[in-house]
Amino acid sequence: MQQSLGPGFVESDTYAFERRLIEQGRTVVAGVDEAGRGPLAGPVVAACVILPPDCDFTQFRDSKTLTAVARERLRLQLTSIGAQVGVGIVSAADIDRLNILQASLFAMKKAVEALPRLPDFLLVDGKFTVPMPLPQQALVKGDSRSASIAAASIVAKVTRDELMEEYHARFPIYNFRKHKGYPTAEHRQAVRDHGPSPIHRRSFKGVREFVGAAP
Repeated sequence: MQQSLGPGFVESDTYAFERRLIEQGRTVVAGVDEAGRGPLAGPVVAACVILPPDCDFTQFRDSKTLTAVARERLRLQLTSIGAQVGVGIVSAADIDRLNILQASLFAMKKAVEALPRLPDFLLVDGKFTVPMPLPQQALVKGDSRSASIAAASIVAKVTRDELMEEYHARFPIYNFRKHKGYPTAEHRQAVRDHGPSPIHRRSFKGVREFVGAAP
């Protein structure tokens, strides 16, 4: 249910969307984002975050602009300030079954449903809204425009990186710890040399050509 914030809206800061919605009577505004659409391996992970209205929103920025240490610090900060957080994870097998766009939206839906309470408005990173009957607004480059989406991007990225560290321990020949499943030259060569692992996305170019060549 896409909703416009109306004429005269000015993005003067990264809490502007949330502030306007609260002024309009929305009491629980959440930001939603995902991590892991581009990799050849591993899940897609989404997060949904409800920031306390009185928090220092300026510290939450697009996860891609932050170091790993800063992302982890900010994830812990979300807990300390009482932010509400939900996480949704969709496996590589389900990505192959659904396609990556639908899997990403499904992960976002799972993240919203994992919150302690449902929000009454969603701010969603990207061009598409979440497939559930909640008022929401899709924001292209939302992780740099909304603090709530930025916070969600941090949680999703940290959570996915942790999962890829665990997969590295199970499948060290692919060096998931280094590239987190993204299609680097090293990763592509490992798939050529060893075939795909159980967590590779078999529908993706760069993997599907080597299905059948088990590690």
